[in-house]
Amino acid sequence: MLDHIDSHILKELTKNSRVSYVDLAKEIGLSRVAVKERIDRLVEQGIIEQFSIVINSEKLGKKISAFLEIDVDPKHLERVAGTLAENELVAVLYQMTGPCRLHMHILVEDHNALDQFLKDHIYSLDGIVRVESHVLLRRFKSHDGINL
Repeated sequence: MLDHIDSHILKELTKNSRVSYVDLAKEIGLSRVAVKERIDRLVEQGIIEQFSIVINSEKLGKKISAFLEIDVDPKHLERVAGTLAENELVAVLYQMTGPCRLHMHILVEDHNALDQFLKDHIYSLDGIVRVESHVLLRRFKSHDGINL
């Protein structure tokens, strides 16, 4: 279980994972060494899985953010999920509750690239039962992880 200091550290790291131990220590009211030890412990316990960055995909030419709901024949689920997980255009892939449903998020340049992705990487796979696609129009909030 987290104490209030660990929770505070996690909240600050969620805002900026590059914050220095010195700045974090000033914010929390601990020494730099104590903050480093707590962060190291959170990593060792698996509470912090990784430190990452958020990339603006639109600035890199990926103008379309699409979410796909893919129903898969149960006997093909592991193979289909493994194949899709290896695709570099797939940003997120989860198995959801329901009839062997995969939830996928992809980032592509334009509608033509989305159409081509569907043809080449989804419809061509054996075991796909149904595909439902949703294109993001506007983002109101985006937050990875959990709220503390």
